[in-house]
Amino acid sequence: MAGAYVENQSLTDTRTQQAITLMDSYAQRSGLTSDQLRKRYLWTDAFAVCNYLGLARATGESAYIELALKLVDQVHHTLGRHRQDDPRTGWISGLSEDEGELHPTRGGLRIGKTLPERGEHEEFDERLEWDRDGQYFHYLTKWMHALDQVTRATGRARFNIWARELAGSAFDAFSYPPSSGHEPRRMVWKKSIDLTRALVPSMGKHDPLDGYITSLQLAATAAALPQPDTGPKLEHETAGFALMVHDGEWTTGDALGLGGLLVDAYRVQQLQQQGVQPQPQLLDKLLDAAITGLRYYARSGELQQPPQYRLAFRELGLAIGLHAVERMQQALDGAAQHDASSPRLQAQLRALMQYTDLREHIENFWRNPEHQHTDSWTEHRDINEVMLATSLAPDGLLELLAPGRERK
Repeated sequence: MAGAYVENQSLTDTRTQQAITLMDSYAQRSGLTSDQLRKRYLWTDAFAVCNYLGLARATGESAYIELALKLVDQVHHTLGRHRQDDPRTGWISGLSEDEGELHPTRGGLRIGKTLPERGEHEEFDERLEWDRDGQYFHYLTKWMHALDQVTRATGRARFNIWARELAGSAFDAFSYPPSSGHEPRRMVWKKSIDLTRALVPSMGKHDPLDGYITSLQLAATAAALPQPDTGPKLEHETAGFALMVHDGEWTTGDALGLGGLLVDAYRVQQLQQQGVQPQPQLLDKLLDAAITGLRYYARSGELQQPPQYRLAFRELGLAIGLHAVERMQQALDGAAQHDASSPRLQAQLRALMQYTDLREHIENFWRNPEHQHTDSWTEHRDINEVMLATSLAPDGLLELLAPGRERK
């Protein structure tokens, strides 16, 4: 196990050590490093890939890079293929075995839910739908980010190419033009495994936003790589998402959604520093939405509830976002020059920094062993432990390394 290297890392702090322990447990339990039944779940695995990349940088141990690559391979060969209880077989893209190996993300990736997807003629049941398989766009964007982080960490272009192929397929499958023809495209929240039909037709509040920022990120990575350009350029997809987010309203009082807004804001800040030009005022709008939502959330009393009434992974999403706020503040403090927007940005970050004590509260609450014995923790143990590890050691998820040549 990679965790065996901890003894030789005298400078590894307690938070990183706990993250390593959590990730080692997850790897064993989910079949990544053991003979246990393989359990792949796209959201959790996307965070896990990023965690391993971050741990490799924190410890200097290449074994964590190998774990990240092994997990990518398992996800593609599990969630990129039909379920064992499905009469269909092979790659969900419909590609041949050889072509599927070359393009494992071209047909999207299954969520990894326990129940099969709802049949074409089955009645919709909202409660059951949460446990049914299919594809979620917001899970796909998390996997795009994870693949791109592998390229940025290793310099290996194929992971970014797979991320861009996934982005192209997802845009085509999840977005559609309105009937009037004069409005921006709309999106579907959940689709069938083969992407041929909508399972939940409503649009996720932040899906176009995630699509836009992720497309910018993937294209920026591709442009910086030294090899001849291959794979989708994402110009059409980026333009389509840009229209959808132009007048977007992203305020939310949901902890996980707030965390996502803050992580997206930090991605935008870093991409700007790397020469990317997103829509004007995008960062400003993201931070305004987060401030409004945090004011509401801080007054809601959710963090004062007993553990059995709370969902750790949603709160930890906010904690991760608050890590992003602290890094945005550090980046602003360290800038040699402030542009014309900096007074506004400084004011926004000051407002957000008032809530960073929530991060420590959330982490300490869920690090308490007593709170990890409740059903609300154990029923979602994998996602809870992986996201707690992310909050304890967030570099792999949050930091966009400048892409370049392959790193040894």
